[in-house]
Amino acid sequence: MPIVSKRPLTPSQRYEVTNVTPELSRERPVRKLVESKKRSGGRNVNGRITSRRRGGGHKRLYRIIDFRRNRIDQPAEVLRLEYDPNRSAHIALLQYEDGEKRYIIAPKNLKEGDKIVNASEIADFKPGNSMPLKSIPPATRLHNIELRPNTKAQLVRTAGGSATLVSIEKGMATLRMPSGEIRMVNAECRATIGEVGNSTHGNASLGKAGRNRWKGRRPRVRGVAMNPVDHPMGGGEGRTSGGGHPVSPWGQLSKGFPTRKKRKHSNKLILVRRNGRKVKAK
Repeated sequence: MPIVSKRPLTPSQRYEVTNVTPELSRERPVRKLVESKKRSGGRNVNGRITSRRRGGGHKRLYRIIDFRRNRIDQPAEVLRLEYDPNRSAHIALLQYEDGEKRYIIAPKNLKEGDKIVNASEIADFKPGNSMPLKSIPPATRLHNIELRPNTKAQLVRTAGGSATLVSIEKGMATLRMPSGEIRMVNAECRATIGEVGNSTHGNASLGKAGRNRWKGRRPRVRGVAMNPVDHPMGGGEGRTSGGGHPVSPWGQLSKGFPTRKKRKHSNKLILVRRNGRKVKAK
């Protein structure tokens, strides 16, 4: 899909860059496949802010996405592609032979009228088909990958994302993730062929601060612009850049500090970290 810059008739259009999506349907979503989405404004059950800079924004309906793909060996037809305000990727509306409709993440090059299937063993290697990792040849690009068999897809769901199947040995599949991390996953886990569509999502520019407010994102104030009572990096005579390592308001390092737990059970499945360091075998 093309990236378009508008003629700047207004100040906001001077910096606005948008994706043109003629392939998306303008129809309303299927009523049975949406549910209300309550907005917390970043507050927890006690009313305290636990996630800063959130609030306001346009009302949204949550589209129920089929991440399980559990209708095995039953072909489905793509009725249309739709916009989803809750994610960066577009979604596709499927209809099975018995009339049931479901939403899935739309892969690249999927078009209206295509037929896809959730195979039990092996199927055509075309975008949108889902099958176990053990049935997929190496060097195939994948998305919507399960972490555990017979659950729902949790890996590689963002726009333009894809993982590469490196190899399969002893019932474990080795994947190269979009972040550069190389990890192992049970070969019985299901994955979808192809990469996620809407790959130009990251090239768009909102053009004005108001569009961020529509998305529910409030302004972000730099720590160095605050007073010492409000932030560890605040204060100083004149304009300063902090003078120390960047930290959060509570003192935790905010750049380059590993937040993953060292005793996490799945650490043994990671072969190479996203920073390129190999994990030592214990």
